[in-house]
Amino acid sequence: MPQPTRPSRPNPPEIVHTVTADSLVTVDFGPRFDGGSSPRFRRRADPRHPPRSRSRRHPPGPYRRLFALPGTRAFTAGNLLARLPMGMFSVSAVVMIAGSRGSYALAGAVTATGLAATGLAGPWIARLVDRYGQARVAVPATVTAVLGSLALLLCVRYGAPDWTLFTAYAATATTPNLGGMSRARWAHLLRDDPGALHTANSFEQAADELCFMLGPVLASFLTGTFFPEAGTLVGAVLLLTGALLFAAQRATEPPPRPGSATARTPLRIGPLLVCFVATGAVFGSMEVVTIAYADAQGHRSAAGAVLALQAAGSCAAGLLYGALRPAGPAERRLPFCLLSMAALMSLPLLAARAFDSLWALAPALLVAGMATAPTMVTAMTLVQDRTPEGRLNEGMSLVVTALLTGIACGSALGGWAADHGSPTAAFATPAAAAVVALAVNAASRIASLNSIRPH
Repeated sequence: MPQPTRPSRPNPPEIVHTVTADSLVTVDFGPRFDGGSSPRFRRRADPRHPPRSRSRRHPPGPYRRLFALPGTRAFTAGNLLARLPMGMFSVSAVVMIAGSRGSYALAGAVTATGLAATGLAGPWIARLVDRYGQARVAVPATVTAVLGSLALLLCVRYGAPDWTLFTAYAATATTPNLGGMSRARWAHLLRDDPGALHTANSFEQAADELCFMLGPVLASFLTGTFFPEAGTLVGAVLLLTGALLFAAQRATEPPPRPGSATARTPLRIGPLLVCFVATGAVFGSMEVVTIAYADAQGHRSAAGAVLALQAAGSCAAGLLYGALRPAGPAERRLPFCLLSMAALMSLPLLAARAFDSLWALAPALLVAGMATAPTMVTAMTLVQDRTPEGRLNEGMSLVVTALLTGIACGSALGGWAADHGSPTAAFATPAAAAVVALAVNAASRIASLNSIRPH
């Protein structure tokens, strides 16, 4: 009768896989040893048995890598806080002045004066920023602008003569171009990384859209819920607080260029500025025409929400554009961006004509807005490429002036088209402005090619 066999003793290396205290130590710390007297450690060092990975680490996304740089989160937080009131002041001023004086014409004239003064003063303040540094110029300029806002509030509150409103609001033109200063910091920090700079520019454009989308909503809430001056008061506090926080981040501030204010190097962005004027006309005309169309449909109060969809589409497209990092130089990408904007800006016109409904216009505006952020990001990248390093803030401020000029012209043209034609047909105005921007860019490229072609 055969005898039962005893189970054989396992080989020493198999001890590694038993659940004992020693084997746990071996699993956790074995790969740190190159060898040793213990066969268990030599077994774990064998390349045929690699250690198991407990988790797989995914590489961080482009925006996470961007804000991993020291100091970037701090200056971005302060800058966003200071930029939010940019979309609040005009709405707050109109509500405050019209409610007190009973005249929208006076309110519009006061805000138009402030807009014109900003366009004139902006480049000069930016040149001082380039020459003396952001903190030394931005803080006193912001304080002056805040005092102007408070003076306007007091003049309205206590019934001062109308001319004092114009004077007080004109003082707010000293508000520095905070978005441009933030872009200048990114350009300084990422001067050797064009891909990361593209992501930063995309984020800044999305931040612009977000601030101008939330600012009017916040201003309307404050003026309607509390008192008419609440929007201006809160905006002034946010502007001053954010500017001080931003200026305090000296480690990321670009170094001043003492000779930049007297430099004779021309800014090679003339054709780009014309494109920005036409793009501003797209924004200004679209706003006025949409309000007129909503009023004709009997939904004037919904105009702000519908316009916010356009800003939301632009914000989302800007963030996506920054994450994709498209190939090729910005000069070659800009014509395609302008062509996309010209094509998508025809959607609101088609939707208004085909459906004659505000609810059909809303998604058309959302999609149309997706073309503006990539266009702005690409054009701003070209501005950074073509502007001398010591005059970058000045170049950015000239862009803002061009945009403000275009917005004013577009608002006038859009209003004229809505009054003399129909609100539906007036949607051709922003579409035409986008075509003008495309034509200007094409003409400038042709002229540039002819200038470098040998005769």
